[in-house]
Amino acid sequence: MAAEMRTVRTLAELAELTSSGEAPYLRYSPGPDSDAHHSSNDHESGLTMPGVSVNPLAAPGWWTLPLEDWLARRVCQYLRELDEGARPWLLSGRQVDFGPDNEPLVVDIRPVAWIAPELLDEARERYQSRLNAGAATHRDR
Repeated sequence: MAAEMRTVRTLAELAELTSSGEAPYLRYSPGPDSDAHHSSNDHESGLTMPGVSVNPLAAPGWWTLPLEDWLARRVCQYLRELDEGARPWLLSGRQVDFGPDNEPLVVDIRPVAWIAPELLDEARERYQSRLNAGAATHRDR
């Protein structure tokens, strides 16, 4: 599976794949070959979930900024996973439930593409320069 995947190098390319519906999800993991052998686990309860947890890429209806801004935010949401040896990749699949963080759980996974390091760099730069990255949801005013 993974050997046949192309690599997406820019947020513009990612926006095209997301808009077309070809790659509606992002996942950070060792890759599709590893994920084909098991579902995701809920780390707090130890329970096995009925699919693989993914990060949806489609922007919600209320989002009026460029799609690339939304995608930069989504890509940056799980960058910490890189430190644990995960790689970001794009996929499609059939949603069957939700995980503990309300993330979609999918089965019938179809790997689409790897995310290149230069896309990660572009996403970091865009997220930090165009959005209030890491702003607290609630704070005393």
